[in-house]
Amino acid sequence: MINGKKIVVVMPAYNAEKTLEITYNEIYKDFVDKVILVDDNSSDNTKEIAKKLNITTIVHKENLGYGGNQKSCYLAALKEGADIVIMVHPDYQYTPKLVPAIASMIAFGEYDAAIASRMLGNSAIKGGMPLYKFISNRCLTTFQNILMGQKLSEYHTGFRAFSRKVLETLPLKDCDNDFIFDNEMLALAFYYGFTVGEISCPTKYFPDASSINLKRSIKYGLGVLDVSLNYLLARLSIYKSKIFKKNAAKLNINDEIEYYYNN
Repeated sequence: MINGKKIVVVMPAYNAEKTLEITYNEIYKDFVDKVILVDDNSSDNTKEIAKKLNITTIVHKENLGYGGNQKSCYLAALKEGADIVIMVHPDYQYTPKLVPAIASMIAFGEYDAAIASRMLGNSAIKGGMPLYKFISNRCLTTFQNILMGQKLSEYHTGFRAFSRKVLETLPLKDCDNDFIFDNEMLALAFYYGFTVGEISCPTKYFPDASSINLKRSIKYGLGVLDVSLNYLLARLSIYKSKIFKKNAAKLNINDEIEYYYNN
């Protein structure tokens, strides 16, 4: 716990057998009350390693996608009574050592959500981020900041934390099941008036770290443009896409998750 707040770390996993253990071992257990891993029907030994590490593990019976994985992560964390939920990718691209720092930004009431930015401190290029991804990140972030009236250094990091109130308020159930889920989530956080803070975070790019290919990167980029435009149109009350409508579906704590492999 931090400041009396229950901290739950969630790990959306897919074929993470080579990096899961080193990632898990760097999580400061003195501050974290629970770690939950959701295995999105991996074809490797991710769930067996999670069992060996005694991590509470949820296994999807079929691959639901990165966004679908996160929905299970957040739902499971809410069921555990989490006050603050931190997403840590098990591919060791981001250091889990910053979990206490990012959690504290929310635990002491300064922010409703927080993200770990690779763009603060020039850590992205130093960590090996491909140049085309760096340029795309900067261009998309500039575009989003203009349309959404924000000043984030990036919208595309996978290391992020949310208060319980955020997860219970945002209509995450109707969000996309693919990579654009991350972007929709931040757009919705701003749309609902939540505050989002940033912390600088080093990053590592290496063969075993997960990364989407060029084709999927282009698809993601187009999705980012779509989310940003829909955000602006919704704010101006011109047009509201599905996730910005009042009847958009939230996560329901009474919903069942696939099944528990290990508790």
